[in-house]
Amino acid sequence: MVLMALDHTRDYFHASAFLYDPADPLQTSIPIYFTRWITHYCAPVFSFLAGISIFFVSMKRTRAELSGFLIKRGLWLVFIELTMVNFAWYFDINFNTLGLFVIWVLGISIIVLSALVHLPRSIVLVLSFAVIVGHNLLDNVHFEGSVLWSILHEYAVFDFPEGIRFYFGYPLIPWFAVMSLGYCFGPLYDRSIDAKKRKLILNSLGASFIVLFVVIRGINNYGNLQPWVQFESFSQTAMSFMNPAKYPPSLTYLLMTIGPALLLLANVESLKGRVLAFFQVFGRVPFFYYILHLYLIHLLALVATEVTGHGWELMILSDWVTEVELLKGYGFSLWVVYLVWITVIGLLYPLCKKFDNYKSSHKEKWYLSYL
Repeated sequence: MVLMALDHTRDYFHASAFLYDPADPLQTSIPIYFTRWITHYCAPVFSFLAGISIFFVSMKRTRAELSGFLIKRGLWLVFIELTMVNFAWYFDINFNTLGLFVIWVLGISIIVLSALVHLPRSIVLVLSFAVIVGHNLLDNVHFEGSVLWSILHEYAVFDFPEGIRFYFGYPLIPWFAVMSLGYCFGPLYDRSIDAKKRKLILNSLGASFIVLFVVIRGINNYGNLQPWVQFESFSQTAMSFMNPAKYPPSLTYLLMTIGPALLLLANVESLKGRVLAFFQVFGRVPFFYYILHLYLIHLLALVATEVTGHGWELMILSDWVTEVELLKGYGFSLWVVYLVWITVIGLLYPLCKKFDNYKSSHKEKWYLSYL
């Protein structure tokens, strides 16, 4: 949750964000590259952990009750993505630009999972791995101008006659399979499973995923929609190698992100302390935090454009922020991005803490579970 805010802060404040791709080995620097690269872990881990959370919910409900709950929750997230979240990105009351991004794909994946929970978990597990491993077979399948195909598997930007630009950034395939895979990992956290056994399984799988990433990425064929390139510089070659396709997430991208996440899950379970407690606050109110951090970052960017003489009006966006030509020349050094990021986290912490306490003491209010 905290790393996610770093990426979004970079989008709105970093001068080079409006000039070039931060992952482009020919133009970026190692600090800029790392600032972008480390946030690759956010979306896959969100989706995977959401699946584990749904398993916990399933232990308290019948399958019919679980399906109903998931459908309502999924539709709510899709609605929020198209309204509150999209407004936060652009501050455009006319909604001339819309996008299907992380919240959308979490919502629609939850709806898909509402059907999958009626299947034996072993079948869901096989299906999840099959989609994650095999979806790159669809990379060369294209249906020109097909909105449906973009929703399913292909990143695309559509300009509709009504003057609306639509970004299809997070296609359903394979994202739903990441969530259903998490759902299948949920039983590892059942009380009947010994913690040492869980740690061994997660460490083994995490290490295996990382080895598979290195092997498949190294072969540079299947599972690499975005092939890596060998440059004269080792650092540039490494940056290319470690930047598999995210839109849609290739097999290598998912191995690169889920593998280390499994290692982290295996080895931080018993940790305690103030630092962990600090981060847990954001994890306990993820929706509340997500909405607030978008609005806060964008509001701060609006102030920044005004005080730097560019005019706050530039932050009423007609396109994705890094695609706005008029913003070239605006922005700050990377250290300023980190300073703003830390400020955002510092401002949101007490609000999230207070809301977390309120939710905990008012469990009778059902609507709080949607916030």
